[in-house]
Amino acid sequence: MYKRGICIILVCIMMTLTLSYGNEDLKSIQIGGESAIVMDVETGRVLYEKNIYKKLPMASTTKIITALLAIENISLDKKVKINAQAEGVEGSSIYLRAGEEVKAIDLIYGLMLRSGNDSATAIAYEISGSIEDFAELMNKRAKEIGAKNTNFVNPHGLHDDNHYTTAYDLGLITREALKNPVFKEVVRTKFWTADKDGYKHFANKNNILDICDGGDGVKTGYTRRSGRCLVASATRNDMQLIAITFNDYDWFNTTKMLLDESFNIYKPYTLFDEKQIITKTRVLDGKKKEVSLKPFKSSIIPMDKEEDKKLLTVIDMPKALHAPIEKGQRIGKMTTYLYGKIINTTYLIANESIEKQSLKDKIKDFFGIGQ
Repeated sequence: MYKRGICIILVCIMMTLTLSYGNEDLKSIQIGGESAIVMDVETGRVLYEKNIYKKLPMASTTKIITALLAIENISLDKKVKINAQAEGVEGSSIYLRAGEEVKAIDLIYGLMLRSGNDSATAIAYEISGSIEDFAELMNKRAKEIGAKNTNFVNPHGLHDDNHYTTAYDLGLITREALKNPVFKEVVRTKFWTADKDGYKHFANKNNILDICDGGDGVKTGYTRRSGRCLVASATRNDMQLIAITFNDYDWFNTTKMLLDESFNIYKPYTLFDEKQIITKTRVLDGKKKEVSLKPFKSSIIPMDKEEDKKLLTVIDMPKALHAPIEKGQRIGKMTTYLYGKIINTTYLIANESIEKQSLKDKIKDFFGIGQ
């Protein structure tokens, strides 16, 4: 084992920590919702907040995690036999019948586009065998994501006093879901025809897809107890942002305004490019004496016009490596801070493969042959 070295790249030396974390113009926006948040999908950075840790009912936005679990646990082409408990569930429905067989992907589209409570129930029974066991799985997955102030008791969001989340937690859950390409495609789809003759045609209820530039998701929710809840997303200039509002009568206009203002104030800032050589480290017993390191992927973060002066990136990597080394091998890690908070983490990988020296190579090295 080799000692690890800590190398610090100062994008800008941070002399003092700024107490505020976000743009003052955006922070000053007043909305009618009880709670709201704007979050960057790539980094999880919170750009706007109002009561983001307040526990509230979230109605059918619950179905975001139900859809994610369906995608993660059921083959999309599988024909799911509809459990009798899924037929006739109150509220919004795609009118499933007990015993019929429906492809999992169609259940997911019915869940997210038409907000089918029966679809949510069918998914729960298919994965876990009961509502209670599925709720346990939902809570387990939520905790893995980091949603610590959330509790699910059902897969659809019909009201229960013990069924709640926060704007921050729901942002984390949505961010995780949007990293899944199937989920991302489903929620931005405006119209879906199920794979069954004359069966179902699902039109998306989410008006954000039409009224917001770059609108691409995610989910509406409403009960009398929760009020109107909306998780909206949009992508512009390689940035995808999530806007959430709870108990907001003007839900679509609120989230559209928050997204528009956030995109106006925050611009994409390329922190690192995946082709960029960041640093090098020594290689022992290799045919080359050092290896170049680059980021695992490009990192684009939302920044206002002054914030690049407050960035600090720390590199954690070994001082030396043993050959052989494979191209793409994970070598170290870069952590970037803004206002003293982590805003981005990415791995450093080897830019090339380096073979181990043979005995002949070592002898040549010893005598300086070929140098």
